[in-house]
Amino acid sequence: MSEFFTGEALTALLQVIMIDLVLAGDNAIVIGLAAAGLPKDQRAKAILIGIIAATVLRIIFAGLTTQLLQIVGLLLAGGILLLWVCWKMWRELRTPHAEEEAAVEALADADLNADGTIAGGAPRKTFAQAAWQIVIADVSMSLDNVLAVAGAAREHPGVLVFGLALSIALMGIAASFIANLLQRFRWIAYVGLAVILYVALEMIYRGAVEVWPLVNGAAG
Repeated sequence: MSEFFTGEALTALLQVIMIDLVLAGDNAIVIGLAAAGLPKDQRAKAILIGIIAATVLRIIFAGLTTQLLQIVGLLLAGGILLLWVCWKMWRELRTPHAEEEAAVEALADADLNADGTIAGGAPRKTFAQAAWQIVIADVSMSLDNVLAVAGAAREHPGVLVFGLALSIALMGIAASFIANLLQRFRWIAYVGLAVILYVALEMIYRGAVEVWPLVNGAAG
């Protein structure tokens, strides 16, 4: 428990909390977007499937990622992958909010913009189409989340466990609340993006330091 109270561990913990907050909210919005075009009776079922799948995938990826990052070269690769995640998040943050409003309404099952409908502007789709979109998004975003948390807390196992547990709790319990929070206060997402970018660059630096002796040795 004492490892949580060092300056380095507290910094890692704050990074992990911000990463979890932003990426869990982002994942929830994507699930809501996919489910928004469904009839009301199917919408709740699709959202529940999406949240359960995201939770299970985070647990599976957590076990795999923490082991894989010990392999020389994969920390560098993980940092580069996180850079791509940052680019993807930046593009999403620059797009209009109308679609996100439909996603948050679908998650909350409430008419938040008082237009007389719940996610009324979302294009219609079948349950199979929505479920497929949700599964694809969950695989990608759960890996992103676990990779970012593992990168931020790599030297602190307790922080890593806390971060992954928090990520699962946010998806399972507070997905709708977090998505609504990020939609109303965009600056939180930008702060989260900055933290993820920092973690990505640090992973690339540490990974390069690990790989360089091998590359140098092979060249020599």
